[in-house]
Amino acid sequence: MYVDLTGSALATPIPFLNKFSINFTVDKIDVTAFGDTNKVYVAGMPDTSGDFSGWYDTATPQLYTAASDGIARKCYVYPDNTAPGTYFHGYATFDMKIEVDNGGAAAVSGSWSATNAWAKVG
Repeated sequence: MYVDLTGSALATPIPFLNKFSINFTVDKIDVTAFGDTNKVYVAGMPDTSGDFSGWYDTATPQLYTAASDGIARKCYVYPDNTAPGTYFHGYATFDMKIEVDNGGAAAVSGSWSATNAWAKVG
């Protein structure tokens, strides 16, 4: 997962993440009418969002800057690091959570939501 944290248009990898997801969903609008024998839906607006998690790093901002200023950031998600020509990209806003456990390492997690249409390359 790469994000532009500086506004320089250069997205860099977010360190110490070990899991992420990307969700593509479409609103389903119920248009069931009298006499229909089954629920009937039409497709609404598409949505793209995701989650991330990993280990909290005190030496880098990770996604703190993006989560605290609310500015849409350029983001690239690579599902396979051995296929750099295949990825998803767009702009997103971020949320971030730091969780500290007495018996383990500090963890970071959060979610992101698209602010424009996302595209698949490759």
